[in-house]
Amino acid sequence: MSRFLPVTIRFANGGSMVVSSIADAKKALGGSWKDKDAPAYVAAVRLVDDALEGICRPAVAFAAFKKAATEQGLLKPVAPSAALAMLDQLWSPGRKPD
Repeated sequence: MSRFLPVTIRFANGGSMVVSSIADAKKALGGSWKDKDAPAYVAAVRLVDDALEGICRPAVAFAAFKKAATEQGLLKPVAPSAALAMLDQLWSPGRKPD
């Protein structure tokens, strides 16, 4: 089982990858990004490497990875789960109580 909820990255060259671990993030950072000199990307590379070496918390590194992907428009939007959609329907304003 992966440590993080999976995110899908859509690379600049059109390819995509599901990322759910620090090892996956390391691999994804080696893919085709729009700007590998962007500060968020550089920070993500450093923090992911640090997490792999055990000197950075994985959650911090994964958050940095997601931030870099978001800033470059590579993070694919996630549709809400079926359970969340059902919960939204239960709590919708127009619903009458049972």
